[in-house]
Amino acid sequence: MSISKPSGHTLCDVRTHLSRRRLLGAGSAFMMSALARKLTLAAEQQADSGKPPKSVILLWLEGGPSQLETFDPHAGTKYGGDVGAIDTSLKGVQLADTMPRLAEQMHLCSLVRSVVGKEGDHERAIYAMKTGFRPDPTLEHPSIGSILCHADEAGADIPRHISILAGRSAATGGYLGPQFDAFKTGDPAQPVPDVRARVDDARYQRRLDALTNILEPQFTRGRIRDLEQNRTLHLAGTEAARRMMSSDQLSAFDVNEEPQSERDAFGDHAFGRSCLSASRLIEVGVRCVEITLTGWDSHINNHSLQSSAAETLDSGIAALLKRLEERGLLESTLVVCGGEFGRTPQINPAAGRDHWVHGFSTLFAGGGIRRGHVHGATGAEPDFDKPDRHVTLPVTIPDLHATILESLGLEPDVELNTPIGRPMKRSEGEVIRSMIG
Repeated sequence: MSISKPSGHTLCDVRTHLSRRRLLGAGSAFMMSALARKLTLAAEQQADSGKPPKSVILLWLEGGPSQLETFDPHAGTKYGGDVGAIDTSLKGVQLADTMPRLAEQMHLCSLVRSVVGKEGDHERAIYAMKTGFRPDPTLEHPSIGSILCHADEAGADIPRHISILAGRSAATGGYLGPQFDAFKTGDPAQPVPDVRARVDDARYQRRLDALTNILEPQFTRGRIRDLEQNRTLHLAGTEAARRMMSSDQLSAFDVNEEPQSERDAFGDHAFGRSCLSASRLIEVGVRCVEITLTGWDSHINNHSLQSSAAETLDSGIAALLKRLEERGLLESTLVVCGGEFGRTPQINPAAGRDHWVHGFSTLFAGGGIRRGHVHGATGAEPDFDKPDRHVTLPVTIPDLHATILESLGLEPDVELNTPIGRPMKRSEGEVIRSMIG
């Protein structure tokens, strides 16, 4: 994954950058036309089994959410900050009082409160959390959604891997290829860009005919034989774009089709609308939806920044879990919620919390994850000289990935080949067996 820092960009100044990819140039994000027959067969096999294919929704909290202000409060202690702790629907488990609606849905969830990482820099930590590997200058690793789409060809006419409110770190296919990159789009309140023809049907068809029957053959004449199959993907991209533009499944992006009461439940903000859209996309066969929520980078004014971001998260995730459960989709949909690292227990002179990799939290629900379980714990007063000592049952980032893959029915230690023939395991972590239902 390429997450290079733009020139002049301050590392901790996290903002949302909506990237509008031109559809005809984003064919890599769609199913390839050469796979159409296999896709149909895969869909038929899933129907015969009576079980829907598993999908994943990643609620990506970019900037570093504070575990103390969200999933692992230590209210009333030396480092607990200004938040309180509230009881949840999961007996004996409390959340910060910034998340009252999620507290009502915690019986559907499991928590890992003991994640430990090795990267304290935003960009390197984002790479690690999204791929399960530390950055490697010789190799670009694929994200979870890319691995899922690579392993299972069942899907939809629209892209199977989607990133909503995509920031600078949208998931990519890595060494699996750009055809597994996430398709990036913005606030679902707005139409998906570049999916409507700007000319009449007859002229549009003439343009397609000219592209496929005249321009493409001239371009490929005299070039290497595998140019289309392994290099440019021109025809495949064009066909995928055409299929998407004509698909009824496009309406899944449009949350305005939902009753006002349903939209209100998710919250009147881009993140809430994105969560509602994600549930609709999963229903039509999308395999992975990533939603980015920024605003967590709280080196100053920690309490106000974390509380504001948590309020937005609370309405979106609570409504999402409730809707998936009511529609019978939670068992086949894994929801993962977390960021690149946590926040320091101590408050700095600017009333903020800094980067912390020694015990932070990730929330899970659905898929093959056990309900109502908490793995690991952190002490209220860590030894800052040896901070990992305050973490009970530590979980590494590769362990998280292995557990996610296992819950989705994918064997973590299966080896994939890179383009140069280098074998790479899907994950080098160990499955957290207590998390698997």
